Amino acid sequence: MKTSELKDLTIAIVGGGYAGAAAAKALTLLGADVHVYEQATRIREVGAGIGLRPPTLNLFREWGIFEAMAAVSSPSDYFEILSGTGESIMQEEWPGIHDYAEETRTRLIHRGDFIETFLNVLPADRVHLGYRMETITDEGSRARVGFANGEQVSADLVIGADGIRSAVRKQLFSDAEPVFSGEHAYRIVISADDAYGLVVDDNLRMYLDDKGTKIYLLPLRHRNQLSYDITCLSEDDSWAPRITREFLDGLMDGFDERLGRITHELDLDALTCRAVFDIDPVDAWHSDSVTLLGDAAHAMLHHQGQGANQAIQDAGGLTDALRQADSVAGALELFQDKRKPVTDELQRISRQSWDASKVEDVFPGQKPAVQEVRS
Repeated sequence: MKTSELKDLTIAIVGGGYAGAAAAKALTLLGADVHVYEQATRIREVGAGIGLRPPTLNLFREWGIFEAMAAVSSPSDYFEILSGTGESIMQEEWPGIHDYAEETRTRLIHRGDFIETFLNVLPADRVHLGYRMETITDEGSRARVGFANGEQVSADLVIGADGIRSAVRKQLFSDAEPVFSGEHAYRIVISADDAYGLVVDDNLRMYLDDKGTKIYLLPLRHRNQLSYDITCLSEDDSWAPRITREFLDGLMDGFDERLGRITHELDLDALTCRAVFDIDPVDAWHSDSVTLLGDAAHAMLHHQGQGANQAIQDAGGLTDALRQADSVAGALELFQDKRKPVTDELQRISRQSWDASKVEDVFPGQKPAVQEVRS
């Protein structure tokens, strides 16, 4: 689209998480009139650590926000997979470090810092809190969104960046429910001082046993913290299960005693307990004036650490498509054509999970696919 057409474009983004925040930044740089509508009444520090991969960071350079992100993150050289007792099974340099003009290492960041940094670089009057979407009406060349507070917004383009339980997806594209993975994830951020010496550098480590339990240690040393994640098998598909300290202690059988100590001392009131879901690939992400983006389009399991990265790369792909196409409708078709094969494959790969007895078989099978689609 022509520069003048892009500057006349009105865009409403439903959801202010990492997908919505990234899309808002990228599309604002086009000159479009972009507004974000987030149902939360305040942006607060929630979630745990995530790893931002080189293709994502390269987009940040293009958008002029790399330094802001670097200030609240730590560079990482590799990830390591270990047995429950600490024997190294595999150590791999993060892919993509040398793919760009400037060396670009994966960076580890707290989700709250990530979203706050994005929203801080947007004009304050473009981010609207306390807006929970109730209805969306596709009017062909435009779409209209109705919120629980009674307000309505009409835009040339509406972006559903409202997560795995997307109301935009359910009302317009697919009423299929999220798919339970058979796993739970228990997540918390603790002080690095309480990690019994396991925080030694800025590299992600995953410990796994032969019963399907995985412990992810993602250092946030710029905060003197550790993002600690226990993922285990479960038949309980309740969205926010209740667990006990005794249950957590039982999961630590066969793990390094330091991991057992960390787990035993966790503040259960601060621990986020979630059943793990993804969605099956959605056949169509878009109409002529509405598109899904991020988890709303392709929520995937966390085993490959690609959810946030693919949401950001969606934002870059949508921005490129709007530049290249002759119309919004054409851009949305181009966006899906380019991005959906990538995310379909990563959804498939992420469902493979990890298993101590199979990691040597699984990882070589995954690595070429991930390298092929990571750009």
